[in-house]
Amino acid sequence: MRPIPPEESLIEYPCSFPIKVMGAQVDGFVEAIAHVARQFDPSFDPTTIEHRPSRAGTYLGLTITITATSRAQLDELYRTLSTHPLVKVVL
Repeated sequence: MRPIPPEESLIEYPCSFPIKVMGAQVDGFVEAIAHVARQFDPSFDPTTIEHRPSRAGTYLGLTITITATSRAQLDELYRTLSTHPLVKVVL
């Protein structure tokens, strides 16, 4: 996959970038996602995480908003979240 030159990117960096993460509603899920977010954005504030439980309460949808600084940062963050054992889906 070839790198996208900044002038062709649809995203202007740096910017606030929301990411939706879904997983089972278990102890430690929110904290684990906050920890990953802080690895990629040291200024990430976990109190800004939006929570949406599923109707049955089995799953929890989170929206984290990080400060995106590059395409490479976003790609690696998506890879890290997607391979996390507590995560089912990343959008």
